Amino acid sequence: MKRKLLSVVLCAAMTASLLAGCGNNSGSSNNNADNKANNSADNKVDDSEDNNVADTENNEAPSGPAASDETVVLRVWAAEEDQNLTNELVNKFKEANPDQEFDITVGVESEANAKDDILVDPEAAADVFAFASDQIIDLVNAKVLQPVQDVDTITSSNVAGAVEAASVDGTLYAYPFSADNGYFLFYDSNIISDEQVKTWDGILEACGAAGKKAGMVFASGWYNAGFFFGAGFTSELNADGSTKIDWNGTSSTGIKGTDVAQGMLDIAKNPAFLPITDGDTANQIATGTLGAIVSGTWDAEAAQTAFGDGYRATVLPTFTVAGEQVQQGSVAGYKFIGVNANSQQVGWAMELAKFLTNEESQLERFSQRGIGPSNSAVAESEEVKANPALAAVTEQNGKFGVVQMAGGSYWDPSKSFGEIIAQGNPDGTDLQTLLDNVVEAVAQPTIAE
Repeated sequence: MKRKLLSVVLCAAMTASLLAGCGNNSGSSNNNADNKANNSADNKVDDSEDNNVADTENNEAPSGPAASDETVVLRVWAAEEDQNLTNELVNKFKEANPDQEFDITVGVESEANAKDDILVDPEAAADVFAFASDQIIDLVNAKVLQPVQDVDTITSSNVAGAVEAASVDGTLYAYPFSADNGYFLFYDSNIISDEQVKTWDGILEACGAAGKKAGMVFASGWYNAGFFFGAGFTSELNADGSTKIDWNGTSSTGIKGTDVAQGMLDIAKNPAFLPITDGDTANQIATGTLGAIVSGTWDAEAAQTAFGDGYRATVLPTFTVAGEQVQQGSVAGYKFIGVNANSQQVGWAMELAKFLTNEESQLERFSQRGIGPSNSAVAESEEVKANPALAAVTEQNGKFGVVQMAGGSYWDPSKSFGEIIAQGNPDGTDLQTLLDNVVEAVAQPTIAE
């Protein structure tokens, strides 16, 4: 969602996507070779005054680029499941700018994989693209993202958490469009009572009694970090791209990292627990074997179909840590639309990005796809508030979500750690050793001095 970085993910209302994947919730990444063709020389324009973005001194909102006789060629990347909607919005953008001729194509690119594919060749990437918030640091470090010019408009119309997540060192680098990229709990209330759903112990007991399973992705540094964040542990992104985590010590709340790991291990070893592979949550829900699952809004439809009239969504449960109940935390994530700094039409690309993320577009995105908006006005609508999954992710992110700061070297070690725990620590490795290893591995720099 799902998912996955970071470089940065967020918190507070931090919303997918998440994360991002980790996020993890975007469609599958297709072969984008055709979409990544370089812009031809015919599409390039000079640096005339008409094509420059207006100055933003004195906090004045910049005006858009002036219309010209030249056709503006732009490429947009969006998730597979967003193709129809994105094309509709692109057509509306054209209608809103009748004096300018456009040639805008929309290609498929998973939000969860956007960063990795873009960094292969930034100049060949799309002019405008969607990506999960946990990817922003790497994109900024690679100088791929064009800073937002109309800062006041974007910051005043979106929730604070989304703006924070889209900013690096005080500069706004992306246009938020979703605040639901986080994870929470779906469950079947015909199996699990209101009291049982409050704790992992209760959920596992109820699922076991009903011959069902409770599932979660452990082999992901996006998901498994929530256990440590809930216990008061932290993560920091260093200037060299490495990550500092304190999971192998004692948190500010006095909880030892080994006790958190043991709490996770106890869940994993329960016969009613099902470890799920990242990206496979919807398939597992569809099997009908689950009574509860930790996932995000991307699986709301699948969960509702599977659980029927028992379908419910709520905040994550507590888990047992050294005999005490500790609230499970989460990574709050957002989704953005970015503008490629290498675009030959950066001014119009920014106008398009702003249009694709404005209030009307976010309302349409919610109406058609159930995407939780970052736009404050849309988020306050009765329709959004009445959605169980969006209500759950909003409460989880607001109360227990954390801004996750992590570099590229964080993801593989944290995934491996979670995989070992999900398998029940088959080699019997000392938990302190496991945590020491992951802390050391994520501390490896990824940026040359």
